[in-house]
Amino acid sequence: MTTLETTGRTATALRPASGLLLASQLVFNIGFYAVVPFLALVMTRDFGLAATAVGIVLGARVFSQQGLFLVGGIITDRWGARRAMLAGCLVRVSGYLTLAMAGSFPLFLLGAVLTGMGGALFSPALESLVGKAEERRRSTGGKAPALFALLAICGEIGAVAGPLLGALLLGVSFTWAALAGAVVFTVMAGVLWHSLPAEELRQSPAMQKPATPLRPAARQAAAPQSTERAERAEKADGSDGSDGSGGFDGTEGSGGSGGSQRSGRTGRTEGTAAMLRDRRFVAFAALYSVNLLAYNQLYFGLPVELARTGAGPEVLAGLFAVASLLTVALQWPISRLTARMGAGRALTAGFILKGLAFGSMAVLAQVPAAGTMQLLPPLLLVVGLCLGHMCIGPVAMPLVLDFARGRRTGIYYGLLASMGGCAVLLGNIVLGPLYSGASQPGPDAAWPWVLLAALTVLPAVGLPRLLPTKT
Repeated sequence: MTTLETTGRTATALRPASGLLLASQLVFNIGFYAVVPFLALVMTRDFGLAATAVGIVLGARVFSQQGLFLVGGIITDRWGARRAMLAGCLVRVSGYLTLAMAGSFPLFLLGAVLTGMGGALFSPALESLVGKAEERRRSTGGKAPALFALLAICGEIGAVAGPLLGALLLGVSFTWAALAGAVVFTVMAGVLWHSLPAEELRQSPAMQKPATPLRPAARQAAAPQSTERAERAEKADGSDGSDGSGGFDGTEGSGGSGGSQRSGRTGRTEGTAAMLRDRRFVAFAALYSVNLLAYNQLYFGLPVELARTGAGPEVLAGLFAVASLLTVALQWPISRLTARMGAGRALTAGFILKGLAFGSMAVLAQVPAAGTMQLLPPLLLVVGLCLGHMCIGPVAMPLVLDFARGRRTGIYYGLLASMGGCAVLLGNIVLGPLYSGASQPGPDAAWPWVLLAALTVLPAVGLPRLLPTKT
C-alpha cells in the first residue's frame, strides 16, 4: 500500500459522519430552547428583576456567545473541532447549573455568560466540520440543497421540541428546566467524546521525518514538478496544507519539532491577518450582522409584544413551535428556490421579508387589539423573521467557503458571528429605551420597529455588491 493511499484512508477515517453533525445541532437546540427563551419571563415574573437588568442579562448572553465566536473559531483551528465541541458542552453545563441555582441578578448574569461561552466554543467547531463536509459534497457534483440547509432543518426540529419541553418543566419550576438542559448537554458531551474521530494523531518517533500533507502529496503523485509551487502557495495563504485542524499533531503535521510549531503558529497568524485584510469579507460580515440583530428580536422584541397583549408563557412556547415548524416544512423548498435565484437576490429577498415583518409591527403596535386579533402582530413578526432567515442563512454560510479560499474556515465563521454578537449588544442598548415605550399601543410603540425595518435596508442593498469574487 502506498503512502498516498494510507494518508487518504486516514483522512477519510478522520471525517465525522454528516448525520452525527446534524444530530449534534438537533440536540444542541433542544437544550438551548428548553431554557433560554424563557429567561426574560422567569426573571421578571418569578424573581421581579427590572427590565434593565433583564436586558443586561440577555445582551450579555448573546454577546458572550456570538461576540466570542471569533475566539471560538481560533480555538477550533488550534485545538481541533472535537476538543472545542466537548469544551463547549461542558461550559454550557456549568452555565445551566448556575442558572438552576440563580435567584439574583449576579447569578443570572454569570449563568447567562457561561451559557453563551459554551455556544461560542461549540458552534464554530460544528460549522467548520459542516463546511468541510459541504466542500466534499460539492466536489462530488451533488445537486441537493447544501448541508447548511439540512443543518437549519435539524436545528429547527430541536427548536420545536425544546420550548415544549421547557414549557412543561417550567410548570414545575425553572430549576427543573435548567437542570434538564444541563443533563442534555452532559449526555451530548459523552456521545461526542465517543463518536467524533480524534483529529490529532501523535506520530511515533520512527515516523517523525517530515511528512507530505495530503493535498501536496496528491499533486506530487500527479505532477511532481508542481509540488514545490503548490506547497509555497499553501503556506502563503495560511492553510499549511492542512484541512483546518492544524495538522496531525496540532502544529503543522511534521513531527512536532520547534520549527514546525513556529511554522504552525505563523500559518494561523497569517490566516487571521489575511481574513482581516479582506475588506470585502469584513464589510460583508458587518452588514450580515443585521441578520442576527433582527432574528434576536424573537427573544427581546417578541416578549415585549406579548406583554403588551397580555399573553402568557404558553403563547411564547407556541410561537416558537410555529417558527420551528415553518422552518422544518419550508427550509428545503426555499433552499432550492434560493439556489435558482442566486445568492445576491436571495439575500435581498430575505432582508426584505424581515423588513416587512418589522414594518407590519410598526403599524399594528399603534392599534389596540382584542381577542384573537392580539395574536396577529406577534404571529406576523414570527412568520416574517423566519421566512427571511430561511432565505438568508443557507445562502450566506456557504459563501464563507468562497471567501476563505482554502484557508481555515473557523476564524471566518467566527468573525461573521462575532460581528453579529456586537450588533445585538449595541442594538439592544439602543432598542431598550424604545421598547419601554412600546408596552402600550400608541405612536411611541412604533419606533423600535421602524428603526429595525430601516436597518434591514442596508444589507438588502449592500450584500449583493459584496459577494466573493470568483477566481
